[in-house]
Amino acid sequence: MILTCHHISKAFGTEEILKDISFHIEDREKAAIVGINGAGKSTLLKIIMRQLAPDKGEAVFARGASVGYLSQHDAVSGGRTIYEELLSTRQSVLELEQRIRALERDMKGLEGDALNEALETYNRMCTEFENQNGYACESEVTGILKGLGFGESEFQKAVDTLSGGQKTRVALGKLLLARPDIILLDEPTNHLDMNSIAWLETYLQNYPGAVVIVAHDRYFLNKVVTKIIEIDNGKGTVFPGNYSDYAKKKQQLRETQIKAYLNQQQEIRRQEEVIAKLRSFNREKSIRRAESRVKALDKVERLERPADVPSEMKIRLEPHIESGNDVLRVEGLAKSFGSLRLFSDLNFEIRRGEKVAIIGDNGTGKTTLLKILNGVETADAGSFALGSRVHIGYYDQEHHVLHMEKTLFEELSDAYPNLTNTQIRNVLASFLFTGDDAFKRVSDLSGGERGRLSLARLMLSQANFLILDEPTNHLDIVSKEILESALKNYTGTVLYVSHDRYFINETATRILELTGNTLVNYIGNYDYYLEKREELTGIYAPQAAGTRPGGLFGASSAAGESRNAANDGRLDWKQQKEEQARLRKRQNDLKKTEEQIQQLETRNAEIDALLIQPEIYSDVEKCMGFNQEKNTISQELERLYEVWEALMSEE
Repeated sequence: MILTCHHISKAFGTEEILKDISFHIEDREKAAIVGINGAGKSTLLKIIMRQLAPDKGEAVFARGASVGYLSQHDAVSGGRTIYEELLSTRQSVLELEQRIRALERDMKGLEGDALNEALETYNRMCTEFENQNGYACESEVTGILKGLGFGESEFQKAVDTLSGGQKTRVALGKLLLARPDIILLDEPTNHLDMNSIAWLETYLQNYPGAVVIVAHDRYFLNKVVTKIIEIDNGKGTVFPGNYSDYAKKKQQLRETQIKAYLNQQQEIRRQEEVIAKLRSFNREKSIRRAESRVKALDKVERLERPADVPSEMKIRLEPHIESGNDVLRVEGLAKSFGSLRLFSDLNFEIRRGEKVAIIGDNGTGKTTLLKILNGVETADAGSFALGSRVHIGYYDQEHHVLHMEKTLFEELSDAYPNLTNTQIRNVLASFLFTGDDAFKRVSDLSGGERGRLSLARLMLSQANFLILDEPTNHLDIVSKEILESALKNYTGTVLYVSHDRYFINETATRILELTGNTLVNYIGNYDYYLEKREELTGIYAPQAAGTRPGGLFGASSAAGESRNAANDGRLDWKQQKEEQARLRKRQNDLKKTEEQIQQLETRNAEIDALLIQPEIYSDVEKCMGFNQEKNTISQELERLYEVWEALMSEE
């Protein structure tokens, strides 16, 4: 056991954030702390790191354990380059190497006992250097930097010239390179793109120490952790498994609690009715029996009513006007900033009812593309056209549409004067703004709260084509689930940029990946994208294949053959769609054929087993029937084998 938290409590003023939190972390265990924004997750990490004193309880690390901690806003500073900053983490190894080299020089002039003593020291130092992975030190630095999204051309950039997000990535790299016995990470994926997050997942899965993570990235949590510590209304509960296991168990517990509470309330009402009836008889014996029941009822330990679960709040998005079937057509779109070409010759269409996610590395132009479609930026070349009766609702990361001086209530009532006070209150409550929250000023809201308010405004617009730029940024898990549910039931059309893979998996019907200055189309959700990206990137964006950190893209032989064909002339978007539809049909036909073969082979084996039973082989009529069935199965199997071979040979 490397960390134990005993009965930790913490209040700020009259508000008790943490109430008697207890849990432990084993060596090499990977755990997550989850809860809504403001639940106290970061506060708990600060208490564990002794940056904040608890009102009660304590956090205890194993004796001699080394600890690493990355808060949400940790960053590096100084005049060193990115590469030097990470290398400085292994300063002791570098110094040891210098001492080894100095001893090598000194030994050239030594003899006899002095030489033997120096050799003994030299061997000891070399062993220590090897144990500290000194020979792979520089390659380890390079691997971590590339994994976190830094190209080799950026290694020599001065740290002081980096953005805040880049500085946080460097701080994360230093922490990983230090390899402490336990790492505490507060929102480590905030400044990472999808490929870097995937690299970090693999790194943490194989990390030799323990890891405790605060994160809202459910896909990430599913991949990495084996324990969930939930903070809900100040109380802590430990759940084994990943995030999906936790969510399932949490729902089961809640249903059990609600059922127990309702059953108890029903029994209490029944007893009260019996007591009232006994008293109405107005007989001494009946009154004594009533009093006995009252005493028994008073001794019952009343169950608390389960708190309302915000994720059960439903928001309904419904377009005021239905658009035509063709919502958006983009042809030959191109955009550059100076010598930096973001994309060129983009061609795609979006039809009514589709939920399309645009994904890609940071800096590929995803947000710029959305701004062009909304008239905020102009394209260098190409055009786009909206279909008939299309009304856009746009959500941007910066929330420019909000008025900082207004209250939340004023923000909605001024934008939609026809709404009643009750309707505005209900909309705000749907986005987790309850009670006096309605009278907070927009300027006093956190980034996540402003995001929720912007979404509330957008949903009231009754637009039939929603364009969303990172809609889940700064949202906690509950808020994400509310938005997911709303978008899945939305009858209009959605185009969005997101790096939230769980959100994409839940809501997208199609994915457009912006890579290699072009778009690759995937007709499916994020899991389908993962399955097909190597093959389809090789076909439609060969210049991007094999360039991702951690070797995420490699050229298979099938992709190589397809790439030769693609080089003769890149397939346009419609052809991509048709090709992927063909591939999916082939896959479904293969699966269906294999299932039919398995069923027939199983039945064939069953008949063989029957035919050796005395009561069967002695019955001529039954024997003939089974043999005739075997003959039919054999003919059908021959046909299915040919179908299977033909499907397997398709390219």
